[in-house]
Amino acid sequence: MNKQNITLIGMPGAGKSTVGVVLAKLLGYRFLDSDLVIQEQTQKLLHELISAYGEDGFLEIENEVHAGLTVSRTVIATGGSAVYGKEAMEHLRDISMVVYLRLSYGSLKERLGDLQERGVVMKPGQTLRELMDSRGPLYEACAHKTIDVENLEIREAAKAVAALYQNG
Repeated sequence: MNKQNITLIGMPGAGKSTVGVVLAKLLGYRFLDSDLVIQEQTQKLLHELISAYGEDGFLEIENEVHAGLTVSRTVIATGGSAVYGKEAMEHLRDISMVVYLRLSYGSLKERLGDLQERGVVMKPGQTLRELMDSRGPLYEACAHKTIDVENLEIREAAKAVAALYQNG
C-alpha cells in the first residue's frame, strides 16, 4: 500500500489525537486533528455545532471537511463520527492508510468524561455501549488495518501503527 498519509479512526477516547502526535514525530510527518480543522473553518466548538445544526447537520459539516482534505506526509486524527461520512471515508481511504484504534468499552468509559461537553455525536438517550456497538462495524469496514490499543502505552501504540504503515 503506497499511501502518503495515515488516518486514525476509532471511538472518542481511544487515543487518536494523542497517538497521532507521537506517530507524526516518529515518522517526521505533520499532524492534523480534523476536529480542530472543523472548529477553525466554522469558528464554533464541536458541541456548539451539534447544538446549532443537530447531529445530521454536524455530520454533513464533518463529512465535507474530511472529503476536502488535501495533505501529504500527514497523520490525520479524525473525530469518532467520521465513519458516518461516505465521501469522507472514501477520500481518506484513497489518500491514506486508515487505521482503527480499538479499545474496550471498560477502558473507554474510564477515559471519557462528559460526552456532551466533549462534542460526541450521540442520539438522545443513546448509551456509550450502544454508540460503540453501532460504530464498531463501521470502523472495521473503513479501516485498512486495526490495532488493539487496550494494553499499549501511547508510544507503543504509535510504534505499532508506524510498523504497519512502513510494512504496507
